[in-house]
Amino acid sequence: MADTTQTDAVGSENHAPRKASWRSIGPGIVVAATGVGAGDLVATLLAGSKFGYTLLWAAVIGCLVKISLAEAAGRWHLATGRTLFDGWHSLGSWTTVYFAGYVVVWGFVYGAAAMSSSALPLAALFPGTMDLKLWAVLCGLAGLVFVWFNRYAVFEKVMTVLVGVMFLVTVYLAIRVTPRLDAAFAGLAPVLPDGSLVYTLGLIGGVGGTITLAAYGYWVNAKGWTNTSWMKVMRLDNRVAYFTTGIFVVAMLIVGAELLHSSGVALAKGDKGLLDLSAVLEEHYGRATAKLFLVGFFATSFTSLIGVWHGVSLMFADFAAKFRPSLVPAGTNPARSLPFRVYLLWLTFPPISLLFLDQPFGLIVVYGVIGALFMPFLALTLLWLLNSSRTPAQWRNGLLSNAMLGAAGLLFVVLCVQQLWELLR
Repeated sequence: MADTTQTDAVGSENHAPRKASWRSIGPGIVVAATGVGAGDLVATLLAGSKFGYTLLWAAVIGCLVKISLAEAAGRWHLATGRTLFDGWHSLGSWTTVYFAGYVVVWGFVYGAAAMSSSALPLAALFPGTMDLKLWAVLCGLAGLVFVWFNRYAVFEKVMTVLVGVMFLVTVYLAIRVTPRLDAAFAGLAPVLPDGSLVYTLGLIGGVGGTITLAAYGYWVNAKGWTNTSWMKVMRLDNRVAYFTTGIFVVAMLIVGAELLHSSGVALAKGDKGLLDLSAVLEEHYGRATAKLFLVGFFATSFTSLIGVWHGVSLMFADFAAKFRPSLVPAGTNPARSLPFRVYLLWLTFPPISLLFLDQPFGLIVVYGVIGALFMPFLALTLLWLLNSSRTPAQWRNGLLSNAMLGAAGLLFVVLCVQQLWELLR
């Protein structure tokens, strides 16, 4: 897989830069939609409910951090003609050991979480029709069938439609609760109220921050962008996507600040907190608004599910190809390869067992540890790769990129320590 991409990139290196067009936007929307899940909605709502608009600045900084990380991943793919896993592999065998453990354990637990998250709004929209666990199984199977049989172009279009639903619903809710613009602008000033540090770090580091940031370069290649002539297009795509995410996050924080903070309503932690919000919306604005929110909730959760099913399976196919190139023959579509489909099945069927059993404590601890380590791993390895001779001199990091990736790495190390401390407690 990597060798084919490299040939395309080197052979096309002298192509003139492509014109950055709005019609070209796609992979950025996919990565942003996949990274923002129901858990991010709850985190943003809780921050708004506890501190009003005070932490709005943290949400904005969080989007800038994600822009820098996704841009770095995309730049590596386009500038070198090599995949991100190929870059990690060049840093030593320790990266392979970590990634192998990560995709196996993380995929097992995440599969169950993604299915449950997608099932919650469906069970609320159609009460009494089916058990929540069966809704979850159907969501997982639907994601499997959709990704298995559709090519990237169809996948991107469906993701874009679902993002549009998410966007319209959240912006509508933000307008409906009548935001106080003076308070919102005041929230752009960096302030840390007492007890807000964890929420601040979560807003900066958590919204849209998952392994799917690493998958961005793979979606860039799947789009057909394979060399530096696409660099301007990729950067526009990335910025527009995370600008959209920024509006999405700000809208949810407004809902938390206006609807929950002012009335002192508390939400449950986790995805079920969104069901609490649905009940609050129905009480204040009627059943239609509550149902509309549940549709947006489903769009948010299901984009994360099918995004991971597609993007992380691409990464696993690349991982497998490093050890058995015959598994992904040169010139073939990795999304039609055996490793891609094996990982799709891994994300779907083994996690179903977790839906019907109490999740083993030991597994959850391992999942939490390797998950907490991934974002520091991504930020710091990108910093390493893009400042080394592995990257052509023209496309290595400048001062701004180094500052952003360095700050992201430091932030994620702090978040990692905080999450590990919570696990140990």
